[in-house]
Amino acid sequence: MKEPKLQLVTFPLCPYVQRSIITLEEKGVRHTRTDIDLMNKPVWFNELSPLGKVPLLIVDDHKTLFESAIICEYLDDITPGDLLPKNAFEKAHHKSWIEFGSQILAKIAALYSAKTKAEFEVCAANLRVRFELLEAETVSSPYFCGDDFMLIDAAYAPIFRYFEVFDLHFDIAMFTHLPKISAWRRNLMQRDSVVKAVRKDYAQLLLDFLLKKESYISSLLKYKAQVDAIA
Repeated sequence: MKEPKLQLVTFPLCPYVQRSIITLEEKGVRHTRTDIDLMNKPVWFNELSPLGKVPLLIVDDHKTLFESAIICEYLDDITPGDLLPKNAFEKAHHKSWIEFGSQILAKIAALYSAKTKAEFEVCAANLRVRFELLEAETVSSPYFCGDDFMLIDAAYAPIFRYFEVFDLHFDIAMFTHLPKISAWRRNLMQRDSVVKAVRKDYAQLLLDFLLKKESYISSLLKYKAQVDAIA
């Protein structure tokens, strides 16, 4: 079968884009990447993307796929090896918890958008509850279900990456008393495909984004910058 020509349309901070890139890297699929500005979307992108969101996968220059879960499954289907379990229930179980990860991403967005300390603490508490549920489902190290890296690992790596940046600047203690998730997180952050899923300046790009939010987190970051400047 002829190998399709693949172009992934991306935005540097998008966690859903990261899922797709990780899958491309894991499966060794040749592809090109095109970054766009989501605040000033190109005309050609709006013509190709029904939802106006990234990632968008352009196949053979004229066919398109959207939604990261669909893109990742397609990439898995057209390449050797399986990043989803073969057992029907286990496959559905993984897909359920991938969707749970999407809900966690929404809660993270609420966390970094919270305007007050009280709102922030409510969002953080809501997130901890979800991570506690995830801890109970995580089987063992190094990954979600053991030794094999799967699509669910690609889905959660961008989630944990947020906290790699958060933890450098303020103490949320999100994963205290969650040993399985803590080990899973460490292992994912060291995996080559996960490292390659973002630009080298990702942390600074995220900080710049957060500083513009006019949120409780942005006030913490500004205060820390002032303290660091004095020190």
